Amino acid sequence: MVDQITLLDIPRITDPRGNLAVIEKETLPYKVQRVYYLYDVPSDAYRGGHSHKECMEFLVALSGSFDVVLDDGKNKKRVTLNKPNKGLLIPTGMWRELENFSSGAVCLVLASHEYEEVDYIRDYDVFIASVKDAES
Repeated sequence: MVDQITLLDIPRITDPRGNLAVIEKETLPYKVQRVYYLYDVPSDAYRGGHSHKECMEFLVALSGSFDVVLDDGKNKKRVTLNKPNKGLLIPTGMWRELENFSSGAVCLVLASHEYEEVDYIRDYDVFIASVKDAES
């Protein structure tokens, strides 16, 4: 599962005045229900450290760069986000950690669901157990 995750191109319009990135219609496989962003994250800090049961998320580095470490319970993959016209679609059931934030980095997140604490798996051992249960 983690090996199938790739960066998605965000449609953009370019002219002499600059670029305009557009996320609408079929850009994402869901209707966006929540928008939030991370900024002023210290370079030695990390965010994430959880998985979602139902919520999908699309991450974009609007400014600067950061790494997303994805884990499907068997394999891990590190993806560096550093372009505002590329985004990372994270499906449900994927553990994620964000780290190595550059100075001035801004991470935009477009989520498929509103915030609900019951949707989160915040303990890695519980996440691994849920992956094993799903395989049975």
